[in-house]
Amino acid sequence: MESQAKALTRKRWFSLLCLLGVALATACRRPQTSADIHVHGPTVAPQLEFACCEYSIDETQKLFSDPSVIEALKQLHATVAIPTNDLSPQRADAVRLLNHHGIPVIAWIVLPREQGYYLTADNFPAAATRIADFNKWTRDNDLQWRAVGLDIEPNVAELSQLRGHRWRLAATLLRRSLNGARIRRAQKAYYSLVDQIRALGYPVQIYQMPYIPAERSAHSTLPDRLLGTVDVRGDEDYLMLYTNNVRAVGAGMIWSLGPQAWGIGIGDTDANGTPGTGTGPLDWNEFSRDLIVASHFTPHVGIYNLEGCVRQGFLPRLLTFDWSQTATIPAASVERARRLGIASRSTLWILSNLIYLLLAAIITVGWWWRHRRVRSLRS
Repeated sequence: MESQAKALTRKRWFSLLCLLGVALATACRRPQTSADIHVHGPTVAPQLEFACCEYSIDETQKLFSDPSVIEALKQLHATVAIPTNDLSPQRADAVRLLNHHGIPVIAWIVLPREQGYYLTADNFPAAATRIADFNKWTRDNDLQWRAVGLDIEPNVAELSQLRGHRWRLAATLLRRSLNGARIRRAQKAYYSLVDQIRALGYPVQIYQMPYIPAERSAHSTLPDRLLGTVDVRGDEDYLMLYTNNVRAVGAGMIWSLGPQAWGIGIGDTDANGTPGTGTGPLDWNEFSRDLIVASHFTPHVGIYNLEGCVRQGFLPRLLTFDWSQTATIPAASVERARRLGIASRSTLWILSNLIYLLLAAIITVGWWWRHRRVRSLRS
């Protein structure tokens, strides 16, 4: 129950971060449109990668004990990303089972939940230890991995604790906004980890927050400084674009950010609530729409998560899915993103250049005051 409560808190924060990503990255990028956008599918199925097994090992064992799940994954030629939150014999058994059936597995590097779970700008020493422990666990259990993934996300637990203390939260964010060295130090450490993982023989996946493209475009690290994330590039970088968190924008988010992505992660199929409403999980219509829009831009589509797809009966439907169909994005969705972005991207630019703007203002006021004084003395 505790882990599910933490997951719910994380999803609420992720909703805000998705909105931030949409707002920052879509500003002024596309002209206003008065017509729906019709997106054509790729005809050929993309490479699907399912994330799974974040919770109890009992649920993991139950998931892969179902022969229909294993068979569907094989027929889809899908990849499965399994987190390393516990390096247990039972989790090793699950990986070996997938290895036995020829299903490629990604090592999704996360920390034990008591250490915060997700990688952040502040826990890179623990991440380095985790990589070493993971490598030993892999050798001891003779596990096979197609790649290793680093999941660098905000420290939502810390932010949630400060949410009820507005002045402490404001002071924390102000302090972070001025501490660029913290992000540079973390970025250097994570690139060192990327090199270590490559040296072990694995390609590196990076799971990126939706605002990362806007940061790069604006040459700013402000969101990273505030939220504790780090912009790191790997060999296979997935933008996490979960439209269930921003239904008002919907697939307009994927349409806006898709051209900048190597791979796109869609979801969430396993959120709390009623499918298709609020921040509940994607229903089939939303899920299939997002699949088409994402695969329009990239042949690499991640799905969060496998459990939700199994629970909602998506796997059998994926086996007969028509990848040549057309998905429709309402004009209102794109327009909402555009309007939100105009204000938000401007705000990012202003905040990122605030010191220079203040200096310019001080110089301007000083010049005006001196000019006025000179004129008064002459008169």
